[in-house]
Amino acid sequence: MRQLISRFLADQSGATAIEYCLIATGIAFAIIATVQGIGPQLNTKFSSVNSSLK
Repeated sequence: MRQLISRFLADQSGATAIEYCLIATGIAFAIIATVQGIGPQLNTKFSSVNSSLK
């Protein structure tokens, strides 16, 4: 039983997956923040182009 617990505590394979998940989450939040910041400006531009094409 002691050997099983020591092997479990020494296992680092799950830590890498968690790190990649945290990195992906950070990138996703950055993309969402950028899109929300640029969204209204792009909406104004597309509306302007749409009205000029009519």
